[in-house]
Amino acid sequence: MATAKVWAILQQRDGELHRQSRETVAAAQELATLVGGTVDAVLLGSGIAPLAATLAGQWAVERVLHADHAALATYTPGAYATALAPAIREEAPAYVLFPHTYQSVEYFPRVAQQVGGAIVSAVGSFRLADGAIQWTRPVLGGKLQADVRVKATSGGATLASIQPGAVSADRLRAGSGVAAALPTTALDSWKPDREILGVESAAKEEVDLSKADIIVAAGRGVGGADKMGVIQALAEALGAEIGASRPVIDNGWLPRDRQIGSSGQTVAPKLYVAAGISGAIQHLVGMKGASCIVAINKDPNAPIFAIARYGIVGDLHEVLPALTAAVKEAKG
Repeated sequence: MATAKVWAILQQRDGELHRQSRETVAAAQELATLVGGTVDAVLLGSGIAPLAATLAGQWAVERVLHADHAALATYTPGAYATALAPAIREEAPAYVLFPHTYQSVEYFPRVAQQVGGAIVSAVGSFRLADGAIQWTRPVLGGKLQADVRVKATSGGATLASIQPGAVSADRLRAGSGVAAALPTTALDSWKPDREILGVESAAKEEVDLSKADIIVAAGRGVGGADKMGVIQALAEALGAEIGASRPVIDNGWLPRDRQIGSSGQTVAPKLYVAAGISGAIQHLVGMKGASCIVAINKDPNAPIFAIARYGIVGDLHEVLPALTAAVKEAKG
């Protein structure tokens, strides 16, 4: 396969990178290895040139390209598409990878339409097959996985969004490149298509589990709100956040912002302890990107064991206190 440019689109707010940005760069590095290509990272914003220079000195990429313009100070899909589409047409990358976030999935189809590119969304993995990249993505709410290839007649770039945890940020290769500015003249005459009144959380008490390195998740097997103490104790010992499967939320044992799965949050922590969770597909799609999954369930045939690195068949009310004691002892 001929040498190809691979772009990794970064996501930032107020100069802080979204966690999935690093995962996206790691995915771009792995894709570039498969196709014999090079990697550029792309940063959009206002006043972000210093951040671009810093990142260029940290990562094994050729360039950190940055579009720096006042119109990009606050994210809007129109401004981001207006900045990115001309750059893709000019630079002609073969692949443009985005983090699969609410922000990216809003505007990257518009970019694809403007550049005549192909879209592959929510990619969970990719590989080289018969000389072409084969993407794997969930369909039917994660009940099935589809293998997808882009037709050669599509032309233009392939734009793909990478699911959280599909490629761990730990696999991001360090190195150095250069920072380079992208033209932003198209934004000089751009007319805003929406007015941003402010950015706020959906609820003041809402927790963002996607940022957690360790999660202890409770399932129906816990048995009730009055039996959540073992979950809380292990979470405190590990310095972890608490998550849950949908039955726990529907029964009112935990608030809805703790739900993980297709109708909740998608997470990819370094450690995920699933206690009393059988492993319905709706839950698995929200946490299977975890680096290490420890499953505890009385049913040895529970589906969760199929994706767990470590499985413990037993009563969680006996296992969790023992784990908590072991963690405390290890920490001294």
